[in-house]
Amino acid sequence: MSSFQEFQARHDLSMEALCSRILERHAATIRVKKPAVAIANLVRIVETTLTLANRKGFHSMSLRDLTEQSGLSMGALYAYFDSKDTLLMMILGQVVGVVEEVLGRPPEELAQNPAGRLRWLLETHLYLTEAMHPWFVFAYMEAKAFSKEGRDLAVSSEMMTESMIADALADGIARGLFAMPDVTMAAVFIKPMLQDWYVKRAKHRRRGVTPDLYAEQLIAFVEAAVGLRTVQAAGR
Repeated sequence: MSSFQEFQARHDLSMEALCSRILERHAATIRVKKPAVAIANLVRIVETTLTLANRKGFHSMSLRDLTEQSGLSMGALYAYFDSKDTLLMMILGQVVGVVEEVLGRPPEELAQNPAGRLRWLLETHLYLTEAMHPWFVFAYMEAKAFSKEGRDLAVSSEMMTESMIADALADGIARGLFAMPDVTMAAVFIKPMLQDWYVKRAKHRRRGVTPDLYAEQLIAFVEAAVGLRTVQAAGR
């Protein structure tokens, strides 16, 4: 297993880096042409939005609230998005994009190692949500405010993650490493345990649980649940 510190060293998921990707993704509609200025303002917009959404809910947040808290004028905001729905999709799209980018590229050496790939998926998902905690909490808590497009995107992303887990489980069964009656349902049951880390992180922190410890315990629980052969587990 790797560690959260090693994950952070491999992936730049700072607010500036993530907002730079938003700028690239929405370059055709964002009207600020100087990248440094655009990224700095996007950082202010996104940080303020995540803070306000956590405090009062995105649905209850007004653009006036956003201008007052971010220090940007209404006109400045409209240079980046034309409505709250567009802002929501910018944030959600970045969360989904990073999930696809990070989880969709397991190390090549794990292609023939389903047990190792399952461990990698679990710990990488956990570390990703820790590094982008406010973003994932926003995406989870604000699902009720999503448009149909947003709901479809969120559901598609969740099913993609479940599919990656199910594929590793199915590969493990085919190789005689795992034993379970239904890989799809197993993946469905695993996903909420990953979500529990970022949705209820304060509970775990009060117990002194670190990201590394949660990953270790989650992997041990899942491996036992899917019937990982003892000889394989001992040979990690």
